[in-house]
Amino acid sequence: MKPLLVAFAAQPLLAVDILPGWLDPQQIIPAVGLAGVLAIIFVECGLFCFFLPGDSLLFTAGLFATHTGVLFHAQQNLAVLLITTPIAAVAGAQLGHLLGARFGRRLFERDGRLIKRAYLERAEEYFDRFGPARTVVLGRFIPIVRSFVNPVAGILEMSARRFFLWNVAIALVWADGLVLVGYFLGRTIPGVDRYLLPAIALIVVASVTPAAIEIVKARRSRRRAARHSVKAERQSP
Repeated sequence: MKPLLVAFAAQPLLAVDILPGWLDPQQIIPAVGLAGVLAIIFVECGLFCFFLPGDSLLFTAGLFATHTGVLFHAQQNLAVLLITTPIAAVAGAQLGHLLGARFGRRLFERDGRLIKRAYLERAEEYFDRFGPARTVVLGRFIPIVRSFVNPVAGILEMSARRFFLWNVAIALVWADGLVLVGYFLGRTIPGVDRYLLPAIALIVVASVTPAAIEIVKARRSRRRAARHSVKAERQSP
């Protein structure tokens, strides 16, 4: 778990200080347009490409649906974003689930640059600790985990119907939520484009928060269980 948390903590720094141009939403959207945005969301959610920007790309796309998009020569249509981005997120996650169900643990047999057996083991810990539905929901909001939780759901035989229902519900909240946050900030804060990178960092931190809360809760629960176990042993004859 620790390596994943270290990776999460590094995300804001990457977003603000050393993000290469090909991962910078400010440069991606003018270069590839809506089709490129949808393709990136699709791939990030289903094909283990955890290094691609998901949260920050959706937020910036929403921001570019305001006057800020004109400044960057990348004006977006809010209604189109609200319809198409959840579809891309759902489709990518469904592909990930299908691959996991089809190929199983063979996907993680060999350690590569993107796919490692350790990722499968850590994802399985999430499923054991929180259950399938809760893991799929939480995983959608966590960078890196989002790219692996869907194939692992397939590997662990979460039913396609159940996965699809949760996938659709949470994809709508995730994709449209981030788009709308960017849009309303762009409409209400003058000169918000000057604070775009710090805003992206804040979005990433907010994405990690639910998982951090769940991890703290789980640790407290284990500690309480351990104390009760020790107390029971002392009281036993």
